[in-house]
Amino acid sequence: MKNITDKNLVFIGFMGAGKTTVGQLVAKKLNREFIDIDEGIEKEFHLSVSQIFKEYGEAAFREREKRLIAELSKQKNLVLSPGGGAFLQEEVRNACLSSCLVIYLDISFANWKDRVSLLMDTRPILQNKTFKEMEELYNSRQAMYANHHIKINIDDKAPEEIANLIIEKLPLK
Repeated sequence: MKNITDKNLVFIGFMGAGKTTVGQLVAKKLNREFIDIDEGIEKEFHLSVSQIFKEYGEAAFREREKRLIAELSKQKNLVLSPGGGAFLQEEVRNACLSSCLVIYLDISFANWKDRVSLLMDTRPILQNKTFKEMEELYNSRQAMYANHHIKINIDDKAPEEIANLIIEKLPLK
């Protein structure tokens, strides 16, 4: 295994792009700790993300998300998977881009639509949305995802293949 930087790796991309699945594979291959930001917040609140949104609101969730990512981005050798909306916050983008390697998992809307049935129950932001509204949300986030260090198109690729592509693109020390 070639030596890579000890910077944290942060996976960004639209919900359901595979940040957690691919992030776990990359972490295992690089012998790093994997942290799913949403899971950490769920453990803290003892509620699912959907329940947190309902009981406390999206603003409370985003505030905790921002603080947790800011804390973790100062550490080293982690693989972080924030939710698809985390990069909406300027503080999160700045913290990750300045001290971590940000990896964008780029999925086309056509391929993402094939996954939507798997996401509906666990993604509060998708509840009661039409496909047109989902596409508008997808399109509205594309500019935010343009802020990254490495971009991987994941359409029609298996998680293992994506993880290997990422590791090949990681910079040497």
